[in-house]
Amino acid sequence: MEIGLLTAAAFVAGFIDSIAGGGALILVPAVLFAGYAPQLALGTEKYVSTVGTVAALWNFARSKKVIWKLVGAGVVFALVGAYVGAKVILLFDADTIGKLITFLIPVGLLLTLLPKRNKHAETLAELHGLTLWLWVPLLCFGIGFYDGFFGPGTGSMLILGFHLLLRVGLVESSATAKVFNLASNVGALVAFVISGHILWLIGIPMLLANIAGNWVGSKATLRGGAKVVRATLVASLSVLFASLILRYVV
Repeated sequence: MEIGLLTAAAFVAGFIDSIAGGGALILVPAVLFAGYAPQLALGTEKYVSTVGTVAALWNFARSKKVIWKLVGAGVVFALVGAYVGAKVILLFDADTIGKLITFLIPVGLLLTLLPKRNKHAETLAELHGLTLWLWVPLLCFGIGFYDGFFGPGTGSMLILGFHLLLRVGLVESSATAKVFNLASNVGALVAFVISGHILWLIGIPMLLANIAGNWVGSKATLRGGAKVVRATLVASLSVLFASLILRYVV
């Protein structure tokens, strides 16, 4: 039953993550509820989501929605930032991490649910100079660090950053964000692999379910709708957040 519930959570997380980001808001608490230590929850989430993101990225890349020029300027910085963030989080004890996750979840939820305005945007075809080689790397390093340190809401942060600050279209922002998600996930995953904080065997069915969720969700994104995902995320996270407060705070 435990593996079945974790697998279902992994599918939902992949589906949500591929559309609007925030899948870790489902997956991390789910692993915590199964009775595993916070470090194992964070490490396993990175293991599962790293591979799952490839399915969503494949769909977006085939549809030519990824802006590779932006990727080239910032992907290394996202990877390094995620590795540094993961190393920092591993300096805390399990109880402290549990409390940090409890209080950071509302932040991640807020970042996930912030409206992505559907205003007209450029495609970054003319992106160059200071914006490309300074602000893009700084933005990507900062978001990569957050992803390694905590994770939930990273996809939404990337989409918002690309759309509102760099004026990229929403679909293109979501597609390009998947490359950075993958890079930052790899950076954080390396740190968790080295420290031994991953549930490898239990993570296999979760990984397969996450791939399926990312595949279905990315297809839905290309057809254009995320309202149902946001509503589902709010309902699910309300229950998870209340449970985490009872476990780590009360």
